[in-house]
Amino acid sequence: MTRQGRWFHTPEQRPDADRQLFFFPHAGGSAAYYHRWAALLPGVEVRAVQLPGRQERRTEPPYRRTGPLVEALHEAIEAELDDRPYAFFGHSLGALLGYRLAVAIQEDGGSGPALLGVSGWAPERFRPVDALLPLPDGEFAAAVRRFGVLPAEAGTDPELLALVLPAVRADLALVADYRDDGGGVGCPVAAYGGRTDPTLEPGGLTEWARRTPAFLGVSEFPGGHFYLTEHALAVATDFSRHMQRVSQQGKLDTDRKAGR
Repeated sequence: MTRQGRWFHTPEQRPDADRQLFFFPHAGGSAAYYHRWAALLPGVEVRAVQLPGRQERRTEPPYRRTGPLVEALHEAIEAELDDRPYAFFGHSLGALLGYRLAVAIQEDGGSGPALLGVSGWAPERFRPVDALLPLPDGEFAAAVRRFGVLPAEAGTDPELLALVLPAVRADLALVADYRDDGGGVGCPVAAYGGRTDPTLEPGGLTEWARRTPAFLGVSEFPGGHFYLTEHALAVATDFSRHMQRVSQQGKLDTDRKAGR
């Protein structure tokens, strides 16, 4: 397996799919979180990003600074793109990474994603995590559970908690390292969130309207930070609808420019 190949999981190979969708995980999460989305998105090739420090990449040191990780993702994803349009979707830390990667591709003059889906995070309206990082493991686990960024299943299984906690700590260091520069993306953005998410200030997701020329609105669902676990089908259905519309509009624009 190549170095770049380790960054991506493809639950179902779909070379005939007309679009690719890259998923970015939440803090402490892995590519496996999105494997079931392949069944929810027919006609799309799902590519789930696997960050260092978890599952088969557990022996690799996790990133703790946002800039170097985005640079590594930028290098890795270039080998995965083909002529098909593609989109990004990220939850929590994944939304941060998808957003910054889209900005980096755009600044580098590349062909960015046709659509960006962001869930449970906004560039300026997320609550700071800096105070959590110096805590010893026991206090850290309790604090992140109260903060809402630890999946419920990890909190009840000591063995799973021991596996997840180092990645959660490293990923929250990434969030703490993030410095907003006000950058925008050139593609449409669709935002999703839980109505009682404690990690965001009220109305925080509406901030995305300032970061895109085409804001597709906010869809909120019952639940907290991990609302997405229960509402994956509804979010996938809505995001798929947006992808189809963006794809159709892109084809119309291409035909218009070609005089067809």
